[in-house]
Amino acid sequence: MSRTMRLYYYAILGAMGGLIGWQASNTLGLSFWSNLYLSEIVVGGLIGLSIGALIGLSEGLFSRNPLQIIKSGFFSGGLGFLGGAIGLPVAEGLFQILGGDAWGRAVGWAIFGILIGGAFAVTSGNQAWKPALGGGIGGLLGGSILESVRSLFPDPLIGKAIGLTSLGASIGIFIALIVLLLSKAWLEVTSGKMKGAEFILDKFIKKNGPSAFLGSSPLKSDIVLPDPDIAPQHALLKGADNHFTLKDLSLSGTFINDRKIEQTNLRDNQTIKIGNTELVYHERK
Repeated sequence: MSRTMRLYYYAILGAMGGLIGWQASNTLGLSFWSNLYLSEIVVGGLIGLSIGALIGLSEGLFSRNPLQIIKSGFFSGGLGFLGGAIGLPVAEGLFQILGGDAWGRAVGWAIFGILIGGAFAVTSGNQAWKPALGGGIGGLLGGSILESVRSLFPDPLIGKAIGLTSLGASIGIFIALIVLLLSKAWLEVTSGKMKGAEFILDKFIKKNGPSAFLGSSPLKSDIVLPDPDIAPQHALLKGADNHFTLKDLSLSGTFINDRKIEQTNLRDNQTIKIGNTELVYHERK
């Protein structure tokens, strides 16, 4: 998946999450408890659940790993529920404290986005501040749109639908955008069935962190490349804080700049060939 397509899918699935959250909030309303804030905890939680789960699925689908899809959707949804349960009451509280100014709610939606981004960080392995920053920016922008469009339509339900859809899309696209812009290392597929796809490696860069298997099996590898000439677990990528080590695990070989290797430290712009697929390693110091 290219960078453009990654942004597209995060925006679309985030928007779908907002739309589902809109339907859930309409079903419940905001008056099923006498205490407005208790009602908003539940409604906000459901909105956060739907947006968080769909954004989590974006990352899982990108990995092409069924287990990662389930894990990402489940944990992002659960943590998104907590984010919404906190964010919506905070948004309402700020709105009341600030005398009914709409930007108070927008700030609350920014907090909501930060918590959604934090949930994404847990499941994706990214440094928490990056998706949290993206979620906060997206929540502030999307929340501003949400509060603005409510008054533009005679039917408040239509305004709310458009607003929550915009909120979900904004949070999704800014989480993806900030993570991409601030990524330290990534692999770009330059030939093969996944040409144009990029795999961000930041979550594997720590010396004592998890390693990444490159291979053709979605059940055995972290970076999945659908190529019949690639072994299920073809190579191992291990972080060392300031560089990566690549180790060959296959019978057919792993090549760096057309040279067969057993194990080597990766350098910026080196070409990796496994099977009939080529990838270029990029790093940002």
